[in-house]
Amino acid sequence: MQNRNRLAAFLFLTTMVSAIHAQDITGSWKGNLDAGIQKVEMVFNFTKAPDGSNQCTIDVPEQGAQGIPAQLFHLSKDSVSLQVAAVGMSYTGKLADNVIHGTFRQGIVTLPLELKPGRIAPPNRPQEPKGPFPYTTEEVTFSNPKANATLAGTLTFPVGYKPGKRVPVVLMVTGSGPQKRDEGVFGHKTFLVLADFLARNGIASLLYDDRGVGKSTGSFKGTTTLGFADDAKAGLDWLRKTKKFKSIGLLGHSEGGLIAFMIGAEKAADFIVSMAGPGIKGDTLIAEQANANLQIYGQKPTQSVQNLRRELAAMPQDPWMNYFIDCDPAPYIRQVKIPLMAINGSKDHQVLPQTNLSVIRELQKNGNRKNLIKEYEGLNHLFQHCTTGGANEYYQIEETISSEVLSDIANWINGL
Repeated sequence: MQNRNRLAAFLFLTTMVSAIHAQDITGSWKGNLDAGIQKVEMVFNFTKAPDGSNQCTIDVPEQGAQGIPAQLFHLSKDSVSLQVAAVGMSYTGKLADNVIHGTFRQGIVTLPLELKPGRIAPPNRPQEPKGPFPYTTEEVTFSNPKANATLAGTLTFPVGYKPGKRVPVVLMVTGSGPQKRDEGVFGHKTFLVLADFLARNGIASLLYDDRGVGKSTGSFKGTTTLGFADDAKAGLDWLRKTKKFKSIGLLGHSEGGLIAFMIGAEKAADFIVSMAGPGIKGDTLIAEQANANLQIYGQKPTQSVQNLRRELAAMPQDPWMNYFIDCDPAPYIRQVKIPLMAINGSKDHQVLPQTNLSVIRELQKNGNRKNLIKEYEGLNHLFQHCTTGGANEYYQIEETISSEVLSDIANWINGL
């Protein structure tokens, strides 16, 4: 759900057509948008198009947004103006002494924004794997005929693997929103780090690009959680047909955790791992998210399920959201009889452990004896050690995923 939440941030991952025929400027300009409760660092990149016109793309690293094309329709030697009409955002500024003094507008929000030449330094990600690697990988594809989609992914074999050696394998399912196989969010590659750790601990993995993303075909737009669950089942079927693995599991994060429950209820896998998967109905979950984030910034919780539904009804209809707000995970969780690992961070403000993990624990009180249901103190929705748990911290935190969580997942799978 972390990606859906970014729809409420200052900028959205919206594709726009760039067009400008003006003075020749190149390079990057950066500035901090101070919204009071949150500061957002932005970068405007000016480059030349093949036809000689100027183009602009926008980066908002803290929101995981890179290379957003902007509609840049005015630029002179001392002024600039651009607009992203679909989200009601505009920026106008005057260039003086190598600084653009400007105004950012979105909806009813109007804020000053100064841009100075420069880029934001790449974030430090000490856990991100760097070669050479002691294990092997294969580029693979599998098909979901129901959606006319071919999913492209990376199959990683564990250290020391030899043909004929049967090892456990985990199919990983990303959270909501279009994502590539490594689950790259907020400058982190959670699944890449996880796959590397599992490979070093005797466990294979299959990561894949969401349908319509990266090298995968099919249409992402209009697909609901059920459709993404079908993609995951196609991946599990493909793994089963290889006859290379002694057990086949599914690990899902956030919405992927919900899909894990769906798969588990059907016994389509040998085991499941739900990382911050929801245990309560979607509309209640989103209302809780909103209130938890208001409290982080010292504001009074005001969102209710009724208000949320009214607000959503006034917005353009989205099949994914329409399904999600009515989706109740409880019937799926109750039916899971295979080994289940369900985990949350105590500072997760997107899938609150107090309401979600407690429901999962109650519904699974007579579940498989190998179940592990655990809350990690001080971790957020991405399973990072954090201060508040707010999404504004995700990018700033260097840790991608807690080493304790990595170890627990590997040890639990190897202990089955």
